Amino acid sequence: MPKQRLAGISAEYYLRLEQGRDRNPSAQVLDALATVLRLDADATAHLHSLATPDRPRRRRPRPPERAPEGIEQLIATWPHTPAYVLGRLLDVLAANPLAQALSPLFAPGANMVRTLFLDPASGVAHGHWDASTEGAVAALRALVGPDVDDPALVELVGELSVRSDRFRQLWARHDARPKRSGANTITHPQVGPLELRHEKLPIPDTDRQILVIYHAEPASPTAERLALLASLIADPAPGGLRNAPTGSTST
Repeated sequence: MPKQRLAGISAEYYLRLEQGRDRNPSAQVLDALATVLRLDADATAHLHSLATPDRPRRRRPRPPERAPEGIEQLIATWPHTPAYVLGRLLDVLAANPLAQALSPLFAPGANMVRTLFLDPASGVAHGHWDASTEGAVAALRALVGPDVDDPALVELVGELSVRSDRFRQLWARHDARPKRSGANTITHPQVGPLELRHEKLPIPDTDRQILVIYHAEPASPTAERLALLASLIADPAPGGLRNAPTGSTST
């Protein structure tokens, strides 16, 4: 049976929606379509965000994005807790030294999506690169929502679409899935595997910025290895670490 009949709408109205000639479908119509298309909760929320009334189109780039000064100062006081801030396009806006030591993905000034797809070292190092790239693209879509005319987003998507077949294929799928807290393993070349939890917390009064905090189970082997990594960063001797090494991680 055609999707529009299952959703309880006419073929003519469904065609208008597909062609973008009706920009304000009701919440009931959107929910019905989401049910027929078997969308999960994240995809359904994304569908509703796309159907909100048009925002004024931005003709000029936004000013450079910055992490809140207070958040930067806060994470700098956590020598044993890796933490960093992600912007609305998954740019790393700030990171404390221990986060930078965990992975090149967490280097301030880098875009996490660009690094995943274009940096061969980070790509090879990922034990679950396919899942990480898929999750990163879905998270980017969820963050931008209907704001697809953002000049910085257009530039990023254009660059990656030209340089990465996989990015182009994933972006065309329109998957939308926010980054959430969870657990993953980072294999570090100096201290070995680190089984860490990560908490991803929205930062109030910002444009979709996220604070990401990693932590280990207390008194676990990972906690000992994380403490060792922190000591290597603090050690000015030749054996200490000053720059982010190449490691592997699942985002």
